[in-house]
Amino acid sequence: MEQQVEHKEIDKLTGTPTTGHEWDGLHELNTPLPRWWLWLFYATIIWAIGYWVVYPAWPLLTNSTQGLFGWHSRAAVVTDIEQLKAQRGPMMDKLANASVAEIVGDPTLVDFARAQGRVAFADNCAPCHGLGGGGAKGYPNLNDDDWLWGGKLVDIEQTIRFGVRSTSDKTRQGNMPPFRDVLKANEISAVADFVRSLSALPTDKGADLELGKKIFADNCAACHGPEGKGNHEFGAPNLTDKIWLYASDKETIMQGIRDGRGGVMPTWNDRLSDPVIKALTVYVWTFGGGEK
Repeated sequence: MEQQVEHKEIDKLTGTPTTGHEWDGLHELNTPLPRWWLWLFYATIIWAIGYWVVYPAWPLLTNSTQGLFGWHSRAAVVTDIEQLKAQRGPMMDKLANASVAEIVGDPTLVDFARAQGRVAFADNCAPCHGLGGGGAKGYPNLNDDDWLWGGKLVDIEQTIRFGVRSTSDKTRQGNMPPFRDVLKANEISAVADFVRSLSALPTDKGADLELGKKIFADNCAACHGPEGKGNHEFGAPNLTDKIWLYASDKETIMQGIRDGRGGVMPTWNDRLSDPVIKALTVYVWTFGGGEK
């Protein structure tokens, strides 16, 4: 039997022995891993085996191995949540038994409500209104003083509880109908120019503002008011305050007139507890634009 020859070739550049493997003239250096690294690697394997034995790890057909300790992260989370509820319990009871006006009048309660509201807002409202309530196209900015449905505490609470054009029978109703089959193209253009003029925005050269004013009075004033100041009852925005939910360029305004508008805010009354809704109401109201 032929004895295997150990390769003793030394790389001239590095002075390191090679393994004997060669690819297109390239020789593989014999540089094994450091012994300390290998021992550490073996230790992690032993640790993993111990972890499998001590903690739940292996899935079975209908359950899993429970481990010697019987510890579950889910059970630990449930315990932590129960402890947190017990800690917050007295203050949550106070929120439940107080009106939003009473909460705002109590410095301790309002601080607690804002803390709870901040978390509820981040979890439920931020995807649409933004983490800081700054809004986006089609989603109102909650930091300004422009409120479609009213910015008083009771108004905000009503909107949060029952939503807008949502599933509750108490939801806020009112939408802008499409006028594509009611107005001609030149009339839509004229009323769009007139609406822009209400906010002192530039209009097209030769725009027929008189025609736009007449179209507005005949079709839009019923909701937006004769001067375009808006109406909280219908959720009709104020067209004179330079605050635009969808954008102020003429094409966007014309699109809204042609196709109508009608965003939906979900009903939260069945999703969030009463104290959380009150805390969320106070938090939104204290953003800076809430009405007295």
